[in-house]
Amino acid sequence: MRDFKRLLSCLLAALCAACAQTMPQPSGPLAFNAATVGSPGSRATAELYRPEGAGPFPAVVALHGCDGVSPHYRTWARRLASWGYVVLLVDSFGPRNLRTVCNHGRDVPPELRAQDALAAAAYLRARPDVVGSRIGVIGFSHGGWTVLKSVLASDAGVEVTHPFAAAVAFYPGCEMPRSVLLTDTLILIGDADDWTPAARCERWRDIVMKHGHTVEMIVYRGAVHGFDTSRPPHAFAGHIVGQDPAAAEDAIARTQTFFRQRLMAP
Repeated sequence: MRDFKRLLSCLLAALCAACAQTMPQPSGPLAFNAATVGSPGSRATAELYRPEGAGPFPAVVALHGCDGVSPHYRTWARRLASWGYVVLLVDSFGPRNLRTVCNHGRDVPPELRAQDALAAAAYLRARPDVVGSRIGVIGFSHGGWTVLKSVLASDAGVEVTHPFAAAVAFYPGCEMPRSVLLTDTLILIGDADDWTPAARCERWRDIVMKHGHTVEMIVYRGAVHGFDTSRPPHAFAGHIVGQDPAAAEDAIARTQTFFRQRLMAP
């Protein structure tokens, strides 16, 4: 009986894998519409979180890390909504039949995810409850890497015609920028991060052509990757990740202030 159950489990796993391989995958950026945008916790291509009231409100596109949409990012979406923003939490992995890209970040390149983010912003601009000129973006880890592609004129692989009004990147991967900055950007990272080293982001900050915009970078002493999460530091995917309460508290406050100054009405 035990062997039969083991065989059955293997057959089901193989069948699921075969089904996943035959399911159609987006060849370009994701599409956002009434069929693909769902309510909080719906596991749709994007989950929509709203403040109470009719609006119109400023908005934020939220981008998960390499582990996909998890409770941590939904906590952030609810937090942003409580601050007065319509939030679109984008799942860049599920529609592409992936659960994680940790240590395989280019399985879904940040340039492609940046195009997802820009498409999400276009969806938000078309909503009557959103102020179309006041849309920001926030991302974490792989999502932060994506943010830094989306705020440059052409690093996403497309020309950005409607830039974000503000951007926040938590512990992002930082590569050499290739075009000018279009958006005021805040980078929040720990100096003990062994996954996305702060030095690379300092180089990004110092090299990027700001084109009239600003880059603020806060480096938290002793903080590791994922310092705003709820678990204490632990090993994950070959790196040390986990909460630093003081860094998290400060980063949340700075994010709130940064967005309020750029997205809320004066």
